[in-house]
Amino acid sequence: MSGSDAGVPVITASAPGRVGIIGNPTDMYGGTVISVTTRERAKCTLRPAEGLALACGGAELVVRSESHLAPCGDALDIARAVCRHFGVGPDAGMRLEMSTEVAVQAGMGGSAALIVAAVGALDRWFGWSLHPWALAETARKVEYRTLGVLCGFQDAHMAVFGGLNLIDCRGKASLEQSEDEPLVTVELLSPYCGEVPLIAAHTGVKHHSGDVHRSPRERWLEGDREVVEGYEEVARLARLGKRALLERDWKRLGALMNENHRIVAALGGSGPANERLIGAARSAGAYGAKLAGAGGGGTILALTDDPDRVSAALLEAGADRLFTPTPCEGLAVTGDAL
Repeated sequence: MSGSDAGVPVITASAPGRVGIIGNPTDMYGGTVISVTTRERAKCTLRPAEGLALACGGAELVVRSESHLAPCGDALDIARAVCRHFGVGPDAGMRLEMSTEVAVQAGMGGSAALIVAAVGALDRWFGWSLHPWALAETARKVEYRTLGVLCGFQDAHMAVFGGLNLIDCRGKASLEQSEDEPLVTVELLSPYCGEVPLIAAHTGVKHHSGDVHRSPRERWLEGDREVVEGYEEVARLARLGKRALLERDWKRLGALMNENHRIVAALGGSGPANERLIGAARSAGAYGAKLAGAGGGGTILALTDDPDRVSAALLEAGADRLFTPTPCEGLAVTGDAL
């Protein structure tokens, strides 16, 4: 490996979080979503080392046997899952460090951003030269198959591609990523819609997206008409949202966002903390407000041309943190490997 001087990173990769503007969670059901990145990013750094060392969130581990890569429910589980997925073991000769600015368990694609950063770094380390869709599909396999998270395709693709995108997941409702299914279609919208006046607010409540999604998923698999038809309508709303977004018709886009949230909440996808902040944003004049990802806590998104008033209302309603989503660079990798 090049650049092996002590303390000098060999390869560094970073990837952004995301918030769903409209259409979520139909990326799990063969639907369509429009999503935008956050400025906050996850990072993975690889350095040459003896054996295999993992570090994340202040936790460190020297992997001396395959048993050390079993999940333990701590900050290193994503790093362990990445290593298990790719067969990176005790003799790997690397130190894998992870860190993140993206709020975890907040419905912002935080786990996917960390995984994408790690996959991007390993792609450079091993010289795989994966194309962007392969990077996203591979990262999603790590999250779904190896980490065991029930998740769709929005998060990994947003982390790889960045920007503000329409993501079409038709043909991928099984979630299994078989070799004969289509790839996700990623349509970049950010060059054509200018600045979108969005505010995101974190409730401060952590959740596991798999727990939020499981009951609606089971109902959908059983053919529950309310769920099937509800998610078909949410996907349609996203496709209509593309026109409103490009025409900068915020009143129309806000109404579509509100309807998206009404359907998802009726199916049990929201929670008291979400509803409190969504209600506060709308009462303060937001055109629309909805879940930014999975419900039961997490993050909400408001569309408003009066950010000061809506921000104050969100904070008064108990928002833990406010931030402004914006189109940002997707997966970025620096450094070289022999």
